Amino acid sequence: MTHVFRSVAEFRDAAGLDLGAGDWFTITQDRIDAFADVTEDWQWIHVDPDRAAASDMGTTVAHGYLTLSLIPRLSSGLFTFEGVGRAINYGLDKVRFPSYVRPGDRVRARGRVAWTRDASAGGVLASVHYAIEVEGRDTPACVAEALMVAFPPED
Repeated sequence: MTHVFRSVAEFRDAAGLDLGAGDWFTITQDRIDAFADVTEDWQWIHVDPDRAAASDMGTTVAHGYLTLSLIPRLSSGLFTFEGVGRAINYGLDKVRFPSYVRPGDRVRARGRVAWTRDASAGGVLASVHYAIEVEGRDTPACVAEALMVAFPPED
């Protein structure tokens, strides 16, 4: 179930809130190839199925940055804002890729609002901790501490 923050004040009060897990999302080789084209990162472990199949991995794997870049898509099922002017990405404090994602794997985000504090212009800065889980695996593909700022509506 998606948590709805109806105001900046409600978001400020969300420190420690477990956001749960979102829906599963399938990673395809087409998506991996498209990401390689956009980022110009055509390393064979991502885009050469024959060479990757002959390696110890046995298959291609998604770019770690592809997995990271899916956080907005995957977190949209965890929370949303209504009654907030805008919410922006502020940065990342920590990102790790403890496991890989293969074509056909299903991933989802699990999130928690770790902390919040007042920011400029009446906004609230928050750290949302994500684990990008891979279905059937104990080790997440990505863990990230994402910073975001929510601002009140403009008059």
